[in-house]
Amino acid sequence: MSPILECKGLTKKYGTKVALNDFNLTLEQGQIVGLLGPNGSGKSTLIKLANELLTPTSGEILIGGKKPGIESKKLISYLPEKTYLNDWMKVHQIIELFQDFYKDFKPEKAYDMLNSLNINPNDRLKTMSKGTKEKVQLILVMSREADLYLLDEPIGGVDPAARDYILKTILSNYNEKATVLISTHLISEIENILDFVVFINQGKVALTSTVDEIRSEKGKSVDALFREVFKC
Repeated sequence: MSPILECKGLTKKYGTKVALNDFNLTLEQGQIVGLLGPNGSGKSTLIKLANELLTPTSGEILIGGKKPGIESKKLISYLPEKTYLNDWMKVHQIIELFQDFYKDFKPEKAYDMLNSLNINPNDRLKTMSKGTKEKVQLILVMSREADLYLLDEPIGGVDPAARDYILKTILSNYNEKATVLISTHLISEIENILDFVVFINQGKVALTSTVDEIRSEKGKSVDALFREVFKC
C-alpha cells in the first residue's frame, strides 16, 4: 500500500521568502494526523500545495503516488481556512451542487449531520453566523468518501460547545482507510483524536511521532511537548 502523502525535498518560495524548505514527509493511510506549528511555519502552504492551489518551487509532493492534478483531487476532501461558499445559496442547493460535482459525496450523511446541529437546509448562508457557516462547510467536506481529508483550522471559529461535536463528526464520518490531516493551533482540543503528529517550524519538519510515543517515552501531552519545542 503506497503512502497517501509524500513530500520529497519540497520547497516553496514567495519571492525571497521561503515558506517550505527541503521539506520531507511521508504519511501512511488510516490515521488522524495533527499538522502543528506556529504562525508562518508553512502549514497552510503545504495543504495548498497538496490541493494544487500552489506550485512547488522545487522538489515534489505526491498524493496516493500521483502529482497534484485532476486525478489526485478525486482522492482529497479539502476544508480551507476561509469560507468559500456563496452567501446567497441555501444549504440544500450547496448539497445538490456537491452531489453533482463529487461522485463520492453522500447527501444522506450531510443531511444527518445538519439535523444533529439543528441547521435548516432551507436557510441561506448569509443568514448564518460565521461559526455556523464553518460547520456547514465541514459537514460538506466530511460527507465525501475521500482517501485524504485536509482540514485547515476546522474548529478555529466555532464555540467550545460545538468543538466536541465537530471532532466526533470527523471521527465518525471518515473512511477508516483514509487519512485525516488537521492543521490547528488548538492542540489541547484535538489531541485526544490524533494518532500521529507532525511539528513544523520555519518550513521544515521539526518532529514526527505517534501520540502514544510522546505520552509513553516523553511522559507529556502533545500540547505540553509543543509548548516546550516552540517556547519563545
